[in-house]
Amino acid sequence: MIKPMQEDLMVQQQIKGPHKQWKHMVAVMCLNLTYRKHVKIVLPKLFARYPNPKSYLRGRLKTQQELLKPLGMWQVRSKRIRKMTEQYLTWDKKEASDLHGIGKYGSDSYQIFFQNNIPPNVQDKELRKYIDNLAG
Repeated sequence: MIKPMQEDLMVQQQIKGPHKQWKHMVAVMCLNLTYRKHVKIVLPKLFARYPNPKSYLRGRLKTQQELLKPLGMWQVRSKRIRKMTEQYLTWDKKEASDLHGIGKYGSDSYQIFFQNNIPPNVQDKELRKYIDNLAG
């Protein structure tokens, strides 16, 4: 059995191992318009089956949609993740919003967790709380 992520930490804080940046992008896309609690159950299963971008692209869309179904909008979400993953393979790792489906939240999150930069005007309440905790 694959364990869900911890409830007391942000999803971004719990992404580990190889291909961490790609997993981060998938995670922020999954967090879009859904409950964090569901994402913390789905992501470990998704990453166990598809541990890297190439395995995701080799995977069957129908299987990916089944895994993403509990998050809602699984058909749209799976296609967006696939397109982002295709772009990720040649991405320069500078601006997250250059990737398909990554908006302000994903870009802010990427800057915080990978570029050690606090972007101006972070609006997401969970990211704000994380930033406030960093500041002490």
